[in-house]
Amino acid sequence: MKNRMYFLLLPVYLFVVGFVLVVNGVFTGQVSSVSNLVINLVFLLLIGVLFLISFSSFFRLNRLTDKLLDESDKIYKAYDEGDHKLWETYRAKSKVFEDDVLDEAFYRYQKKMNSFQTKHGLMGRCEIEDYLNEDLLNQVGMNYYNSAISGTMTGLGILGTFIGLSIGLGSFNGNDIYTISDNVGPLLDGMKVAFHTSVYGILFSLVFQFAHRSLMADAYDKLQEFLAAFRECVEPMVNNTDDNTKAMLVYQANMANSMKQLTELLKGEARDQAESLDKMAQRFTARMEQALGADFEKLGSVLQKACGAQDACADNYRNMAETTQALLEANRTLQKALEETMGRQEAMVGQLREQAQRIDATCNTINEEISNQLYTYAETHGM
Repeated sequence: MKNRMYFLLLPVYLFVVGFVLVVNGVFTGQVSSVSNLVINLVFLLLIGVLFLISFSSFFRLNRLTDKLLDESDKIYKAYDEGDHKLWETYRAKSKVFEDDVLDEAFYRYQKKMNSFQTKHGLMGRCEIEDYLNEDLLNQVGMNYYNSAISGTMTGLGILGTFIGLSIGLGSFNGNDIYTISDNVGPLLDGMKVAFHTSVYGILFSLVFQFAHRSLMADAYDKLQEFLAAFRECVEPMVNNTDDNTKAMLVYQANMANSMKQLTELLKGEARDQAESLDKMAQRFTARMEQALGADFEKLGSVLQKACGAQDACADNYRNMAETTQALLEANRTLQKALEETMGRQEAMVGQLREQAQRIDATCNTINEEISNQLYTYAETHGM
């Protein structure tokens, strides 16, 4: 239903044409202003031409999207019957949509997809959206043109307003009251043109914008429905194993064999080298014993004497350590005794401090009593 909304423009256009003819008295034969009628008819004729161009683009877009919708139904039906991907059917199929624009776009998609085909399968894939997309619909539906029609209608309404006001004010003369009354009619005729063109300009703008947006929304929905059907039922799977991968596997196998042979060779050489070194060490040891036998005996006796001296030195160090331990114990005992003595001295100092405080308090009490007695004595003798 949304893709037929533009048919609403036709009754609206006919209604406006009839309204203009009735208002200007064409059917009654009482045309008040030929200039007003001509201006309105010229504007309506221009709007009608713009509508015809838009209608042709709308018709092409509807036909194209209907082809997409029909093909979607065919895809789902064939997929349900075969229960497998339909790419082999569509891979080389010509005239898929029976529409020149869609068939050309789909042919370019087929050509690109076939370039990925190898003897091992499909090694790559391009997206169908790169060829059948909203840009294609905008081009077929002349979206760049129709998007400007709404603003053009509003602009024509504003232009008619200024033309009508210019006509009315151009014949207006306000020199005296008599000329003003005579010029009221032409002024009102010009204002009629201004208001009429503004009204149907805005009306056409609103209706056209609503119809155009409804049509494009319906076209985008049909495109998405076809793309969903194509991705689900037709679009092929990509084979990820290619010739390069197989060649790499062969190369890795050859490298593994080469490494194995190299390892075995190195093991044999290492074994021979170890045996040669062992024989060399044995010959070297034998010759050393022959050449330095007496010197080794002297060195052994010297080392034995050194070991005896080392044992004696170790005994001396042990005795010294025991003596040092005893000295440390005596030092700890002395330190403990000094700590106890210091504690007793601190206690004695505390007792002496308390006795000194009591003596000071007693002396202060005696001084106060003597002072009181002297004061009493002085008061008694004075009386």
